[in-house]
Amino acid sequence: MMTKKIVFTSTLWVGLATVQNAKESDYYKVTTFDIPKGEVIEATGFAVMDDGKVAVSSRRGQIWTIGNADQFPAKPAVWNLFAEYLHEPLGIAFHDGWLYATQRPEVTRMKDVDGDGRADRYETVSDDWGVSGDYHEFTFGSRFDPHGNIWTVHCLTGSYTSEALYRGWVIKVNRDGTAAPIACGVRSPGGIGVNLEGDAFYTDNQGTWNGSSSLKWVKPGSFLGNPNGNYHFKHTGGLLGKRPPEPNYSGDGRVTEARSKIPTYVPPAVVLPHGKVGQSPTAVEPDSSNGKFGPFAGQMFVAEQTYGQVQRVFLEKVNGIYQGAAFHFLKGFTSGNIGLMITANGRMYTGGSNRGWGSWGPELDSVERVDWTGRMPFEIHQMRARPDGFELTFTQPIDPASAKAASFSCSAYTYRYSKGYGSPELENVDPQIVVTSVAPDRMSLRLKLTPLTKGHVHELAAPGLKSTKGLNLLHDTAYYTLNEIPE
Repeated sequence: MMTKKIVFTSTLWVGLATVQNAKESDYYKVTTFDIPKGEVIEATGFAVMDDGKVAVSSRRGQIWTIGNADQFPAKPAVWNLFAEYLHEPLGIAFHDGWLYATQRPEVTRMKDVDGDGRADRYETVSDDWGVSGDYHEFTFGSRFDPHGNIWTVHCLTGSYTSEALYRGWVIKVNRDGTAAPIACGVRSPGGIGVNLEGDAFYTDNQGTWNGSSSLKWVKPGSFLGNPNGNYHFKHTGGLLGKRPPEPNYSGDGRVTEARSKIPTYVPPAVVLPHGKVGQSPTAVEPDSSNGKFGPFAGQMFVAEQTYGQVQRVFLEKVNGIYQGAAFHFLKGFTSGNIGLMITANGRMYTGGSNRGWGSWGPELDSVERVDWTGRMPFEIHQMRARPDGFELTFTQPIDPASAKAASFSCSAYTYRYSKGYGSPELENVDPQIVVTSVAPDRMSLRLKLTPLTKGHVHELAAPGLKSTKGLNLLHDTAYYTLNEIPE
């Protein structure tokens, strides 16, 4: 089976505050594969096989491989059905001749023994969490971390209760099949991944105990915010210590309050403000291409289903806690993105579905590839917290004449942490901004913000900032979650 067309997408993000003189498609091109005739491939995960083919898992229980995926459209893409009859696989990984799939009831590995292109040997790696018939119960799995583990994250039954074992938990699975609960407090995840340092992160969606969707750090032994699965502490054999105290906030709790009362609670690393940075975050993927995918090597990327986008996240650790900034990256995909992969040779693969949760994309399903054109966008590269504000670095030199307070604006806000569903923005503050310095190489600057508010998202816009070439920022707004203020 062959693909027939390539589609380049470049639509303007309606919510941007500036008229830009460059487009996303100038820097990143999107290639859309035709789905094999008569098939529906709701792409939930990607992996590169040892023969160079790209494996794609589908929510419908199939795994396909794509030959010539990197060369398409110069060479026709060749689709092959590698496996089927899996139970909603939501994450795949490849190692040592085996393809690993995280499906709802287990982690399974499979291989093609006789060389006919179809998996004919299947082995259960771990099924330590069982299965139920609830429609809103699912399991996402990561790629292998540096130690050979797959991290799995388990949705609460119906996104509210823990009727089956370890719902609302993160479980780490080794290649030898040993598994252990790692952290509790999950609500409704959309994906899980591991950064280049080996730390796991997952996306949790807005709802109970989640004022807004966010990217959360899975610190071993931590409580991640939603208490509805803590019932299963009795099954851990004391591995994670005592069950954390119940938050019991019915109205106006705050994350900062929870941190002071629940010792094991770890706040969201990066809040993804609802309606501003997507609405339904999914897969989590680091850029491990060492610059082949552009200027953001080592940073994290987050897929988005409702808006059909991919976002970028810069992370740092302050006082032992992860925090950082979210940025828009790329929009205009043909379906709601669920799966995401960045290959070592600098290709991004993504795709997904509009089923059950409508997205802005026009198609029911999609498989797409993103390629860096080699041109350097003008972007905020990093945003780091400082005792009195932030330090920004850029991908191109900035025009010092535009590096003035009037080029920036900032609003800081937080969200309710309670058992109610979601939250509006609360405790809004508009800090005063002073540009305190511009680096001699013009690649960074320092901002003083008064006040700087711990626990708030600092939404910083720079519509007036320009590069030395006269370019506006391609994406002029950063959303920094300030869990800790450095000393």
